[in-house]
Amino acid sequence: MDVIKTEPSAAPVIHALRSIGYNPSTAVADLVDNSLDAKASVININFEYNESDGMITITDNGTGMNEEMLQTAMNIGSKDPRAKRGANELGRFGMGLKTASFSLGKRLSVLTKFEGVYHERCWDLDHVSECNEWQLFTSIPEEVKEKMGTIEENSGTIVCIDKLDRFMGYGGRRTLKETSFFNKVSRINKHLEFVFHSILEKNDVQMFINGKEIIPWDPFMRYHEHTIEGEIQILRINENRIKVQYFILPHASHLTEPEYKKAGGYKGWRDHQGFYIYRENRLLHYGDWMGLFPKDASAQLARVRIDLPNAADSDWQVDIKKSGINLPEEAKRRLEAISAIARKVSKEIFYFRTQSTKTGQTFKGSLNTWEQSGREDGPQFILNRNHPILAELFNKVDDETAKLLNLYLKFVQLGSPSNIIDSPKVPEEIIQEVSDAQKELVIQFASTLLKINVAGDEEQLLNMLITQPAFDGINRATLKKIVMEAGLLD
Repeated sequence: MDVIKTEPSAAPVIHALRSIGYNPSTAVADLVDNSLDAKASVININFEYNESDGMITITDNGTGMNEEMLQTAMNIGSKDPRAKRGANELGRFGMGLKTASFSLGKRLSVLTKFEGVYHERCWDLDHVSECNEWQLFTSIPEEVKEKMGTIEENSGTIVCIDKLDRFMGYGGRRTLKETSFFNKVSRINKHLEFVFHSILEKNDVQMFINGKEIIPWDPFMRYHEHTIEGEIQILRINENRIKVQYFILPHASHLTEPEYKKAGGYKGWRDHQGFYIYRENRLLHYGDWMGLFPKDASAQLARVRIDLPNAADSDWQVDIKKSGINLPEEAKRRLEAISAIARKVSKEIFYFRTQSTKTGQTFKGSLNTWEQSGREDGPQFILNRNHPILAELFNKVDDETAKLLNLYLKFVQLGSPSNIIDSPKVPEEIIQEVSDAQKELVIQFASTLLKINVAGDEEQLLNMLITQPAFDGINRATLKKIVMEAGLLD
């Protein structure tokens, strides 16, 4: 059979790669993975603000690369994801260096030293767009190279990203103000101390941001005397050994205010419950039950650690960004059983230890009714479900009343003026794509309205649904289809 060798146009492909879906935190974490794969023991990440165009550099003392290795690393798609990798190796696709860098800026320069000899390469997307060819520079522009500095030891690598259009608006009408720039850097710091905490805790790697050491943040509070650690369980899923262990964090009454705030993480207590999936000690995914259970206030003390070998990537569908993941069908039933135990213990502690047993000791959690969620997307403010009065209220009502109260609080939160955003209007006759979570919320709300006889017929029910801020952006035809398919309307 005859074939024709085709080469995709460089400009559109390279710009498509920029839109894979990294945010600055996941991009920098992906670049750090390369340094860890190079067996670096010291990694320095620097963010330099220069008004119109800043610079990000990641310097390590790893093994470095020779000419051939560097060329391979700069190729687009330099690894076969199906190939067997060495123990502890984090990279899979050979894409992370390029895609992560391009999500931040338009120029990627790599200076590396191998056995005392320097080698260099540079991708400049402005040049690629202009010539529409895969032209990689074999040298780094002098003005960039001067800022990158030198590698003091016999081996190591400096990765530099500038022309920071995605990170700080280089080349656009509005560039990021210095305060906003370093606020981003602060968020990246929090992300790295979390994602790499297991690696940093082993004390054989040090990471620094702008000269300040990154201190690991342990989401499981293993150091605290009131943390409950479940037994380590080994599951064999498709010939891979998966390690699972649940942790139940202390009730807020056992925590000081700083401990309580820190343990909540940067997304808050509620959004840090659930599975924590690690590959080779590097956190890949966290903060939900991945469709096995809903998030709820009483389960917020439960965090389940799952450790995968890198050979399990295809089973768990780990994506290029190392942030998207799916549970294999073979794992769901067993993880559901382990998680159900963790959630039950969390519920007992959450509801029945609202008062400290020590005389005179008071509740140490936040008494604010609202908390900032710390999320860049979704609701900006969330209700404090750990408030002692609310906890006491849930303790005094039966399960059916607790469900109703939970649903009401969910709509109070979604309907807060701070959380309402303008959604684009969709023509009424178009049936929209709606997430499973949104569908479930519509069904919960609609069935409750019918059950308590607030809505008497289809017209009334749809009128009530369409006016809810929580469903803003979902049109009438789509709402009708959801409730019909759920069997709520004849």
